[in-house]
Amino acid sequence: MPLTQRQQQVKDEFIRIRKTWAPQWESILRLDCEFLHAYLHLSAVPLQRNHLEDKVKEFIYIAINASSTHLFAPGIQMHLQAALDMGATREELMDVLELTSTVGIHASNVAFPILREVLNEHGAAIERRADDGRYAALRQRFVDDQGNWDSTWEALLDTDPDLFERYLEFSAVPWRSNHLSPKVKELILCAVDTAATHLYTPGIRTHMRNAIRHGATAGEIIEVIEIVSVIGIHGALIGTPMLEERAGAREE
Repeated sequence: MPLTQRQQQVKDEFIRIRKTWAPQWESILRLDCEFLHAYLHLSAVPLQRNHLEDKVKEFIYIAINASSTHLFAPGIQMHLQAALDMGATREELMDVLELTSTVGIHASNVAFPILREVLNEHGAAIERRADDGRYAALRQRFVDDQGNWDSTWEALLDTDPDLFERYLEFSAVPWRSNHLSPKVKELILCAVDTAATHLYTPGIRTHMRNAIRHGATAGEIIEVIEIVSVIGIHGALIGTPMLEERAGAREE
């Protein structure tokens, strides 16, 4: 079905502002072009102030789409391509994906303190192993690798130092490279913790502080939050083609 004049206007404006287009947008355009137009203006806010360079914005988009709490494959593909077109290297993009992969440890950050509380309620406890020197050494390694320490790591370290040590080795990999600056790495971690599908408050606070310590401005962090705040559209991106297909089949 050919587009109406208004639909074509919205599509042209979308491509001009967002510099991209994908088949998923077509269904929303056909079913409710004014909804797409309103989304365009919402998503364009962080693209118009330019506190972050364009390539870094694409890193943020990749991170939130690739996070295990979201996993929106069309977005990963689209923004990987956009980042490559802007000159991003394979190594930079691999670092983005590696940083994003650390989000899984938050299950332990949240659950181990709860486990210890529940065990205490039942008169039980997890005994700390005798080697106190190991705990201090692991904590210092964490600080050396990531430049900070937060109380949310205490329960994980006390409950299972073996898991903590293996996570320390895993999470340190992207920090040992110089493909991305420490500031950009912290902004990426802030993004995945801020996403509506995660909302991990301790991590948001930690990575905002670290980003500022590495030179991030309020404007840069605000743009990260604004980029992350529009992932709700992915429900419509997935659902609208299904609606169009089902409704069309029924009408036939």
